[in-house]
Amino acid sequence: MTYLPEAFLERMKEMLGEEYGEFLASYEEPRTYGLRVNRRKITPEEFEHLNLFPVRRIPWVENGFFYEGSVRPAQHPLYAAGLYYLQEPSAMTPAACLPVRPGERVLDLCAAPGGKATELGARLQGEGLLVANDISASRARALLYNLEVFGIDNAFVTNETPSALAGVFEGFFDKILVDAPCSGEGMFRKEEAVAKDWTPEKSEYFAGQQREIVCQAVKMLRPGGKLLYSTCTFAPCEDEQTISWVLEQFPEMHLIPLPRYEGFSGGCPRWGDGREELKLCVRIWPHRMHGEGHFLALLEKEGTAGEDSGNPPKAPQERSRLSDRRESGEGGRIKKKKTGKKAGRNSGMSGAVSGYGPGRKEREILEAFLEPCTRRIPMERLEQRGQKIYLVPELPDHVRGLKFLRNGLYMGEIRKDRFEPSQQLAMSLKAGEFREKVCLDPEDERVERYLRGETVEVLPEETESPSGWKLVCAGGYPLGWGKLVQGILKNKYQVSWRKS
Repeated sequence: MTYLPEAFLERMKEMLGEEYGEFLASYEEPRTYGLRVNRRKITPEEFEHLNLFPVRRIPWVENGFFYEGSVRPAQHPLYAAGLYYLQEPSAMTPAACLPVRPGERVLDLCAAPGGKATELGARLQGEGLLVANDISASRARALLYNLEVFGIDNAFVTNETPSALAGVFEGFFDKILVDAPCSGEGMFRKEEAVAKDWTPEKSEYFAGQQREIVCQAVKMLRPGGKLLYSTCTFAPCEDEQTISWVLEQFPEMHLIPLPRYEGFSGGCPRWGDGREELKLCVRIWPHRMHGEGHFLALLEKEGTAGEDSGNPPKAPQERSRLSDRRESGEGGRIKKKKTGKKAGRNSGMSGAVSGYGPGRKEREILEAFLEPCTRRIPMERLEQRGQKIYLVPELPDHVRGLKFLRNGLYMGEIRKDRFEPSQQLAMSLKAGEFREKVCLDPEDERVERYLRGETVEVLPEETESPSGWKLVCAGGYPLGWGKLVQGILKNKYQVSWRKS
């Protein structure tokens, strides 16, 4: 049986009353396993038709599926293609319940390792902006990796404190997700170390952190915008009491109803400050649903879009475009752009200064490479730093000073008058968007060899032309690049992603 701390059990018995026995019995059952389909690349129906392994639908997540614990989905080549993300079923709920639409500005404030950010990015469908942040540098790197595998090309990945972001993005976002750091009581079955490290004092500690984080999030939400707060814990001081505090501190914030599915429970007013609207919150209990446990609250800020919020976003012509220091090796803080003649904006020079598009020569090289690409690449959004090319989203002009890992899509690098495409560009494409490709069956042994970094043979009938750069696909879904020379595909799969 799962280890459960005695003080935790005493509190849960007091909270649940007659349901306590069922709650306790649920920990004797096996944990549930889930995956979430990447709707940027495939629909849930298309995924089902692939019949990769036995799955069944998660009722409360449109693109979520249960799978058996004996299955190893991460070993399948289509996992490497970014078709799905492995995630505990109740943890899928926050991103599913935040009503994100293409074109919106969305913030995932505590985003690592990326389970929720990848879903928010997929639902934007390449339109608008996703700012995905985590205060931990190591966790932010995991976040970046998952966004890249998913092919999310309109993300600004930051490694900042919430207060630093609030100083830049006041009143900027349409939607904000705060999946707050918490005492993790909903993880006890999944991670025994969390249970053994738990103490009653942890809840009070995290409640203080959560309130500070939400305080900064409210500042960044535009009038009429929506904020979803969630935790994976059962402690009232981190759940209903935190929401009660938010409603008290910010009269302009109001709870609004969340979707209700069988097994969802409402929040409990007596666990907060007694206000009835706490019933609009949602609790997921392991004895009522096939999930480990979660708490959710959806809040809306009074007003409508466009009202003055103190520091509204800049108009499009006043925004800057900034390139990625992670790939350029220049650290991770946005610096002031250089201007004037030395920038060489229209001189045909290399465009090495941050904030400017590629020079004439570099642009011609890039356009030649992109000739087989049927997807429109907005050249006005290209930016060059050194010899690296980026496709960048529009950001407020005053983001300089923020630490970040990625801004938009790193497309590749100009080397000796040729363009070498990036792994990230491959993951952002669909097979039908690039004519020069090699499409292999997922069961073809060459796919596994490719993912290990080996060269593979390609038959003449398997590709359009006998040489050059090829988009390597498994089952019609891109994995990366290869360079075909005399029937041998030289492996260009990113070294750090290769299977051992």
